[in-house]
Amino acid sequence: MDVSFLGGPQPQLGVGVVAPFDFALDRELWRWVPDDVSLHLTRTPFVPVEVSLDLARLVSEHETLHAAVQALCAVSPQVIAYACTSGSFVGGMAGERAMCAAMAQAGEVPALTTSGAAVAALHEIGARRIAVVTPYTKSVTDSLEEYLGEAGITVTGRAYLGLTRHIWKVPYRDVVDMARAAVVGAADALFISCTNLPTYDVIPQLEAELRMPVLSANQVTMWAALRAIGIQAVGAYQALLDPVARSGPAAMTGTQPPPRSVPPPTPEAAFAGPPAPPEAEPGDGPEPPPYLPEDPGPQPPL
Repeated sequence: MDVSFLGGPQPQLGVGVVAPFDFALDRELWRWVPDDVSLHLTRTPFVPVEVSLDLARLVSEHETLHAAVQALCAVSPQVIAYACTSGSFVGGMAGERAMCAAMAQAGEVPALTTSGAAVAALHEIGARRIAVVTPYTKSVTDSLEEYLGEAGITVTGRAYLGLTRHIWKVPYRDVVDMARAAVVGAADALFISCTNLPTYDVIPQLEAELRMPVLSANQVTMWAALRAIGIQAVGAYQALLDPVARSGPAAMTGTQPPPRSVPPPTPEAAFAGPPAPPEAEPGDGPEPPPYLPEDPGPQPPL
Protein backbone atom coordinates (compact mmCIF):
# COMPACT_ATOMS: atom_id res chain seq x y z
CA MET A 1 0.00 0.00 0.00
CA ASP A 2 1.32 3.44 -0.92
CA VAL A 3 1.51 5.68 2.16
CA SER A 4 3.59 8.46 0.60
CA PHE A 5 0.60 10.81 0.83
CA LEU A 6 1.01 10.87 4.64
CA GLY A 7 4.04 13.12 4.27
CA GLY A 8 6.05 11.76 7.20
CA PRO A 9 5.63 12.01 10.96
CA GLN A 10 4.33 15.14 12.68
CA PRO A 11 7.12 17.66 13.36
CA GLN A 12 8.22 17.63 16.99
CA LEU A 13 9.66 20.18 19.35
CA GLY A 14 12.31 18.72 21.65
CA VAL A 15 12.79 19.11 25.40
CA GLY A 16 16.05 17.73 26.75
CA VAL A 17 15.91 16.37 30.31
CA VAL A 18 18.90 15.66 32.51
CA ALA A 19 17.83 13.34 35.36
CA PRO A 20 19.72 11.65 38.20
CA PHE A 21 20.83 8.07 37.59
CA ASP A 22 18.06 6.67 39.84
CA PHE A 23 15.19 8.59 38.23
CA ALA A 24 12.36 6.12 37.52
CA LEU A 25 9.35 8.26 36.53
CA ASP A 26 9.92 8.90 32.83
CA ARG A 27 6.29 8.05 32.09
CA GLU A 28 5.04 10.63 34.59
CA LEU A 29 6.94 13.42 32.84
CA TRP A 30 5.33 12.48 29.53
CA ARG A 31 1.83 12.89 30.99
CA TRP A 32 2.26 16.69 31.08
CA VAL A 33 3.55 16.86 27.49
CA PRO A 34 1.36 17.52 24.41
CA ASP A 35 1.62 15.33 21.32
CA ASP A 36 3.79 17.73 19.32
CA VAL A 37 6.61 17.69 21.89
CA SER A 38 9.17 14.94 22.47
CA LEU A 39 11.18 14.44 25.65
CA HIS A 40 14.79 13.37 25.29
CA LEU A 41 16.14 12.05 28.60
CA THR A 42 19.65 11.32 29.74
CA ARG A 43 20.90 10.36 33.19
CA THR A 44 23.87 11.35 35.26
CA PRO A 45 26.48 8.64 35.92
CA PHE A 46 25.83 6.16 38.71
CA VAL A 47 27.42 6.85 42.09
CA PRO A 48 27.08 4.46 45.06
CA VAL A 49 25.52 7.05 47.39
CA GLU A 50 22.03 7.04 48.88
CA VAL A 51 19.69 10.03 48.64
CA SER A 52 21.32 12.74 50.77
CA LEU A 53 22.90 16.16 50.51
CA ASP A 54 26.10 14.44 49.35
CA LEU A 55 24.26 12.78 46.47
CA ALA A 56 22.55 16.05 45.57
CA ARG A 57 25.96 17.69 45.22
CA LEU A 58 27.41 14.82 43.19
CA VAL A 59 24.61 14.72 40.60
CA SER A 60 24.71 18.48 40.10
CA GLU A 61 28.43 19.01 39.49
CA HIS A 62 29.01 21.26 36.51
CA GLU A 63 31.26 18.73 34.78
CA THR A 64 28.47 16.14 35.03
CA LEU A 65 25.90 18.59 33.68
CA HIS A 66 28.18 19.59 30.81
CA ALA A 67 28.59 15.99 29.62
CA ALA A 68 24.85 15.28 29.92
CA VAL A 69 23.85 18.42 28.04
CA GLN A 70 26.35 17.74 25.26
CA ALA A 71 24.87 14.27 24.80
CA LEU A 72 21.36 15.73 24.55
CA CYS A 73 22.42 18.32 22.01
CA ALA A 74 22.88 15.56 19.43
CA VAL A 75 19.07 15.63 19.01
CA SER A 76 18.79 19.45 19.00
CA PRO A 77 16.36 20.17 21.87
CA GLN A 78 14.88 23.67 22.15
CA VAL A 79 15.38 23.75 25.94
CA ILE A 80 17.21 21.72 28.59
CA ALA A 81 15.65 20.91 31.98
CA TYR A 82 17.57 19.52 34.95
CA ALA A 83 14.97 17.28 36.62
CA CYS A 84 16.17 16.97 40.20
CA THR A 85 14.88 19.12 43.02
CA SER A 86 17.53 18.44 45.67
CA GLY A 87 20.34 18.62 43.14
CA SER A 88 19.23 22.11 42.16
CA PHE A 89 18.50 23.58 45.60
CA VAL A 90 21.51 22.14 47.48
CA GLY A 91 23.67 25.13 46.48
CA GLY A 92 21.05 27.75 47.27
CA MET A 93 19.76 30.28 44.74
CA ALA A 94 23.28 31.19 43.62
CA GLY A 95 24.05 27.53 42.96
CA GLU A 96 20.82 27.08 41.00
CA ARG A 97 21.57 30.08 38.79
CA ALA A 98 25.12 28.80 38.21
CA MET A 99 23.74 25.42 37.13
CA CYS A 100 21.43 27.07 34.59
CA ALA A 101 24.31 29.14 33.24
CA ALA A 102 26.58 26.08 32.94
CA MET A 103 23.92 24.08 31.07
CA ALA A 104 23.05 26.98 28.77
CA GLN A 105 26.71 27.44 27.92
CA ALA A 106 27.21 23.73 27.25
CA GLY A 107 24.15 23.39 25.02
CA GLU A 108 23.69 26.92 23.66
CA VAL A 109 19.96 26.63 24.39
CA PRO A 110 17.86 27.91 27.33
CA ALA A 111 18.24 25.83 30.50
CA LEU A 112 16.32 25.54 33.75
CA THR A 113 16.12 23.41 36.89
CA THR A 114 13.32 21.91 38.95
CA SER A 115 14.00 24.16 41.93
CA GLY A 116 14.09 27.28 39.79
CA ALA A 117 10.86 26.13 38.13
CA ALA A 118 9.25 25.62 41.54
CA VAL A 119 9.99 29.19 42.58
CA ALA A 120 8.74 30.53 39.23
CA ALA A 121 5.53 28.50 39.52
CA LEU A 122 4.89 29.66 43.09
CA HIS A 123 5.34 33.26 41.94
CA GLU A 124 3.01 32.57 39.01
CA ILE A 125 0.16 31.63 41.35
CA GLY A 126 1.02 34.30 43.94
CA ALA A 127 2.06 31.85 46.68
CA ARG A 128 4.34 33.26 49.37
CA ARG A 129 3.45 30.96 52.29
CA ILE A 130 3.45 27.26 51.51
CA ALA A 131 3.29 23.80 53.01
CA VAL A 132 5.97 21.36 51.88
CA VAL A 133 6.01 17.58 51.44
CA THR A 134 9.21 15.63 50.76
CA PRO A 135 10.41 12.03 50.79
CA TYR A 136 13.81 13.21 52.07
CA THR A 137 15.65 13.07 55.37
CA LYS A 138 15.50 16.02 57.75
CA SER A 139 18.75 17.59 56.54
CA VAL A 140 17.67 17.57 52.89
CA THR A 141 14.24 18.93 53.80
CA ASP A 142 15.93 21.67 55.84
CA SER A 143 18.02 22.58 52.79
CA LEU A 144 14.87 22.92 50.67
CA GLU A 145 13.31 25.22 53.26
CA GLU A 146 16.45 27.36 53.28
CA TYR A 147 16.38 27.62 49.48
CA LEU A 148 12.73 28.67 49.49
CA GLY A 149 13.48 31.21 52.19
CA GLU A 150 16.12 32.78 49.94
CA ALA A 151 13.39 33.16 47.31
CA GLY A 152 11.11 34.94 49.78
CA ILE A 153 8.84 31.94 50.34
CA THR A 154 7.90 30.92 53.90
CA VAL A 155 7.28 27.29 54.82
CA THR A 156 4.30 27.15 57.18
CA GLY A 157 4.29 23.38 57.70
CA ARG A 158 6.04 20.33 56.35
CA ALA A 159 6.09 16.54 56.39
CA TYR A 160 8.80 14.18 55.19
CA LEU A 161 9.44 10.45 54.95
CA GLY A 162 13.13 10.15 55.83
CA LEU A 163 13.86 7.91 52.84
CA THR A 164 17.30 7.48 51.30
CA ARG A 165 16.41 5.14 48.41
CA HIS A 166 13.60 3.68 46.29
CA ILE A 167 11.58 6.89 46.46
CA TRP A 168 9.73 6.09 43.23
CA LYS A 169 8.02 3.18 45.01
CA VAL A 170 6.11 5.44 47.43
CA PRO A 171 2.36 4.96 46.79
CA TYR A 172 -0.07 7.81 46.22
CA ARG A 173 -1.83 7.22 49.54
CA ASP A 174 1.39 8.03 51.40
CA VAL A 175 1.77 11.29 49.47
CA VAL A 176 -1.82 12.21 50.38
CA ASP A 177 -1.27 11.42 54.06
CA MET A 178 1.87 13.56 54.15
CA ALA A 179 0.05 16.43 52.44
CA ARG A 180 -2.72 16.36 55.02
CA ALA A 181 -0.13 16.46 57.81
CA ALA A 182 1.89 19.31 56.29
CA VAL A 183 -1.01 21.73 55.87
CA VAL A 184 -1.23 22.88 59.49
CA GLY A 185 -0.86 26.66 59.12
CA ALA A 186 -2.26 29.30 56.81
CA ALA A 187 -0.73 28.48 53.42
CA ASP A 188 -1.23 29.73 49.86
CA ALA A 189 -0.22 26.43 48.26
CA LEU A 190 1.34 23.01 48.79
CA PHE A 191 4.61 21.99 47.12
CA ILE A 192 5.50 18.28 46.79
CA SER A 193 9.25 17.99 46.28
CA CYS A 194 11.40 15.36 44.51
CA THR A 195 11.10 14.38 40.86
CA ASN A 196 11.25 10.71 41.89
CA LEU A 197 8.06 10.95 43.97
CA PRO A 198 4.87 10.02 42.03
CA THR A 199 2.29 12.85 42.12
CA TYR A 200 0.37 13.26 38.85
CA ASP A 201 -2.93 11.66 39.85
CA VAL A 202 -3.08 13.03 43.40
CA ILE A 203 -2.80 16.71 42.47
CA PRO A 204 -6.51 17.27 41.58
CA GLN A 205 -7.64 15.25 44.60
CA LEU A 206 -5.49 17.26 46.99
CA GLU A 207 -6.46 20.60 45.44
CA ALA A 208 -10.13 19.79 45.94
CA GLU A 209 -9.64 18.56 49.49
CA LEU A 210 -7.17 21.18 50.73
CA ARG A 211 -8.75 24.01 48.71
CA MET A 212 -5.43 25.36 47.53
CA PRO A 213 -3.11 24.94 44.52
CA VAL A 214 -0.87 21.88 44.71
CA LEU A 215 2.41 21.90 42.82
CA SER A 216 4.81 19.00 42.37
CA ALA A 217 8.42 18.78 41.24
CA ASN A 218 7.74 17.02 37.94
CA GLN A 219 4.74 19.23 37.21
CA VAL A 220 6.65 22.50 37.61
CA THR A 221 9.62 21.14 35.64
CA MET A 222 7.45 20.34 32.63
CA TRP A 223 5.42 23.55 33.03
CA ALA A 224 8.58 25.68 32.94
CA ALA A 225 10.33 23.74 30.16
CA LEU A 226 7.31 23.85 27.87
CA ARG A 227 6.60 27.50 28.65
CA ALA A 228 10.18 28.31 27.64
CA ILE A 229 9.37 27.14 24.10
CA GLY A 230 5.89 28.65 23.95
CA ILE A 231 3.93 25.46 24.69
CA GLN A 232 1.25 24.91 27.33
CA ALA A 233 1.67 21.86 29.54
CA VAL A 234 -1.36 19.57 29.77
CA GLY A 235 -2.94 18.56 33.06
CA ALA A 236 -6.66 18.72 33.67
CA TYR A 237 -7.86 19.98 37.06
CA GLN A 238 -4.41 21.21 38.08
CA ALA A 239 -4.44 24.84 39.16
CA LEU A 240 -1.01 25.71 37.77
CA LEU A 241 -1.96 24.48 34.30
CA ASP A 242 -5.75 24.79 34.11
CA PRO A 243 -7.31 28.25 34.63
CA VAL A 244 -10.69 26.60 35.23
CA ALA A 245 -9.22 24.59 38.09
CA ARG A 246 -7.60 27.68 39.56
CA SER A 247 -10.90 29.55 39.79
CA GLY A 248 -13.41 26.71 39.75
CA PRO A 249 -15.15 24.47 42.27
CA ALA A 250 -11.94 23.76 44.16
CA ALA A 251 -12.08 27.42 45.31
CA MET A 252 -8.34 27.97 45.68
CA THR A 253 -8.60 30.23 48.69
CA GLY A 254 -5.32 29.41 50.42
CA THR A 255 -7.22 28.72 53.62
CA GLN A 256 -7.46 25.66 55.80
CA PRO A 257 -9.90 22.83 55.13
CA PRO A 258 -12.82 22.48 57.57
CA PRO A 259 -11.88 21.28 61.09
CA ARG A 260 -11.64 17.56 61.55
CA SER A 261 -13.34 15.50 64.19
CA VAL A 262 -9.93 14.35 65.40
CA PRO A 263 -6.81 16.50 65.89
CA PRO A 264 -4.51 16.51 62.83
CA PRO A 265 -0.94 15.29 63.23
CA THR A 266 1.86 17.75 63.83
CA PRO A 267 3.79 18.89 60.74
CA GLU A 268 6.53 16.33 61.06
CA ALA A 269 4.74 13.66 63.03
CA ALA A 270 5.06 10.01 62.21
CA PHE A 271 2.25 8.59 60.11
CA ALA A 272 0.45 5.30 60.40
CA GLY A 273 2.57 2.39 59.44
CA PRO A 274 5.26 0.17 60.89
CA PRO A 275 7.83 2.25 62.79
CA ALA A 276 11.37 2.02 61.55
CA PRO A 277 14.44 4.11 62.33
CA PRO A 278 15.35 6.56 59.55
CA GLU A 279 18.57 6.14 57.68
CA ALA A 280 20.02 9.28 59.19
CA GLU A 281 22.84 11.41 57.85
CA PRO A 282 25.71 12.50 60.09
CA GLY A 283 24.73 15.54 62.10
CA ASP A 284 21.02 15.28 61.41
CA GLY A 285 19.96 14.82 65.02
CA PRO A 286 16.66 13.17 65.95
CA GLU A 287 14.14 12.67 63.17
CA PRO A 288 10.54 11.56 63.24
CA PRO A 289 10.09 7.89 62.36
CA PRO A 290 9.63 7.69 58.59
CA TYR A 291 6.38 6.57 57.08
CA LEU A 292 7.44 3.71 54.87
CA PRO A 293 5.31 2.15 52.13
CA GLU A 294 3.91 -1.28 52.74
CA ASP A 295 6.56 -3.99 52.58
CA PRO A 296 7.84 -3.98 48.98
CA GLY A 297 9.84 -7.15 49.56
CA PRO A 298 13.63 -7.50 49.61
CA GLN A 299 15.42 -4.34 48.49
CA PRO A 300 18.46 -4.67 46.25
CA PRO A 301 21.49 -2.56 47.17
CA LEU A 302 21.72 0.80 45.38
